[in-house]
Amino acid sequence: MNHALLPNTHNANLPAKYEAAKIAIMECNRIDECKDWSDKAQALASYARQSEDTEMEKTAMRIRARAIRRCGELLKEIDKAQGGDRRNQEGGKSPLVSRKNAAADAGLSPDQAKQSIRVANVPDEIFTEQIESETPPTITSLAQQGTTPNKKPPMFEQLGMTKEAFQAGMYFRGDIEDFCKATKKYEIQDIIDGSTPEQRDRLRTLIKQIDTFTDKLITKL
Repeated sequence: MNHALLPNTHNANLPAKYEAAKIAIMECNRIDECKDWSDKAQALASYARQSEDTEMEKTAMRIRARAIRRCGELLKEIDKAQGGDRRNQEGGKSPLVSRKNAAADAGLSPDQAKQSIRVANVPDEIFTEQIESETPPTITSLAQQGTTPNKKPPMFEQLGMTKEAFQAGMYFRGDIEDFCKATKKYEIQDIIDGSTPEQRDRLRTLIKQIDTFTDKLITKL
């Protein structure tokens, strides 16, 4: 595979949604919206809720872990340098595009490059289950897991499951945990008052589907 040198990290483009999220978080950090609320009890309740909310922190950890892993995956696609130059199509010589060179040109230090490759060594299903959990691991912990090649069979095989079943269980548990969190965020009457008759009908239909599914599920647990 012919790999072009990566651009310097300071000039690399970031996804538009990533940039927008950074701006929104910086704005939250700069402006304290609760500071001037006349209702001090309401402000206190809001501060208390913010102090217990770790979702942004955990989401940021997941985004960073995926970015570091992807760096490692891309670096693993590039052969390690064997010394010397490569002949280009015109017969001349061009610098060898090595893993070390690509990492340096992307702005990664040798330690960062090594760490990203180790994170990329963690089997996909194990990596995903950990970062999607309620307590995402640190990058150091993930890198430690990928220090040596994993000779064990995939986690789903160790548990005697199919890959499809393993992933279904993992993602559904995350989805239902998110649903349970949502039930604690809203007052039932506010949901009713904030829905049109058509939207209420849609809610009834969805709730019936949930009831049918959970009834079947709970009998098998």
